[in-house]
Amino acid sequence: MGIHYTYGANKNAKLMEKKAKREKKLAEKRAKRQIKAGPEKIEDDKTIPIDQVITLDHLTNPNKK
Repeated sequence: MGIHYTYGANKNAKLMEKKAKREKKLAEKRAKRQIKAGPEKIEDDKTIPIDQVITLDHLTNPNKK
């Protein structure tokens, strides 16, 4: 029965350890993703200016700016 007395006392500590471990893992994933999507993956800005009307030609012809 001794384990039942210590379970509640250690519950918050265990939860905090799990949360820290999960956050560390997510931070590592984010860092990996940022390294992969470095400056060599950034393409030219292909957005349509706000003052232009979007036409079918803008949507179908990817080479036209």
